[in-house]
Amino acid sequence: IFDDSPEHILAGRSILLIAEDESQNTIRVRPPERGGYGLDAMWNDDFHHAAVVALTGRSEAYYSDYQGSPQELISAIKWGFLFQGQYFSWQKKRRGTPTFGLPASAFITYLENHDQMSNSARGDRLRTLTSPGRYKALTATWLLAPGTPMFFQGQEYGASRPFLYFADHIDTLARLVQKGRSEFLGQFRSIAHSEVAQCLPDPAAPETFGKSKLDPTERANYKEIYALHNDLLKLRREDSIFSAQRADRIQGAVIGPEAFLLRYFGAGNDCRLLIVNLGRDLFPNPTSEPLMAPPAGQRWAMLWYSEHPRYGGCGAPPFEVETHWRIPGHAALVLRPVPEEPEEGP
Repeated sequence: IFDDSPEHILAGRSILLIAEDESQNTIRVRPPERGGYGLDAMWNDDFHHAAVVALTGRSEAYYSDYQGSPQELISAIKWGFLFQGQYFSWQKKRRGTPTFGLPASAFITYLENHDQMSNSARGDRLRTLTSPGRYKALTATWLLAPGTPMFFQGQEYGASRPFLYFADHIDTLARLVQKGRSEFLGQFRSIAHSEVAQCLPDPAAPETFGKSKLDPTERANYKEIYALHNDLLKLRREDSIFSAQRADRIQGAVIGPEAFLLRYFGAGNDCRLLIVNLGRDLFPNPTSEPLMAPPAGQRWAMLWYSEHPRYGGCGAPPFEVETHWRIPGHAALVLRPVPEEPEEGP
């Protein structure tokens, strides 16, 4: 930025620069002394795409290289990008570069943004495309994971208004934009169907913009969603383990077709166990997964549960993991170790 003032316009300012890069080239966020551009963070599209497929089951167009599997979600949390130089069939070329050595904060994680919502026929909010339980469980995964979470407008309180593609152009340019938009969305086979294509909103129509405006009165209607986000952010900020935001202190394991766990390790024996089940109830008895074992001399106790009535849930099930694990479906739970109670004598 050119500025010949006595004091440069940027002098003394702390500025964050975020990259949106489809190629996922980590040179953007590597320091200049290591040949990078020195930006602060990059959007992590891989996490978003895997999460959307996991919640909706839809994997067309640029989602087609994602399975939405538990392993994808674990890997995105541990390593940032999923594609770090592998072949990406949708683009017919390699995608991404290695993320080794980068801090978790260099990756912006999100479940919604303006691009991904408007890249659909109706601009629907993600929570309207899946079950409430699954949405809350994956929200916990997102907000408790290392990285820099990004909320989209109104997401924090569960806004129901869509976000459509709109543009303030007139005449010839407006028609070209509408044509280009239809061609872009044609990559989604479900949208390319003539019955759907005919119903796509006109980007230049005032009502398209109007439908995308937030309704402030909804804040009072979705208190449970706001409480969910508020409590998770508080846990992320104040809990001694989650606040460390260290991807290198996390281990994960797949424990079911749609279930996985993340073990967050802290100092000594302190740790947290996040269990996420997007499928049906699981009864892993006995369980041979070592990450499910509490530290020596301790037992697991419930710290947080996504189906708490405070979040509009059905409540926590009876919790006993000494001899009988029950992992409820469409839910996430956080466990912490506490001292074992001494056995009573004869």
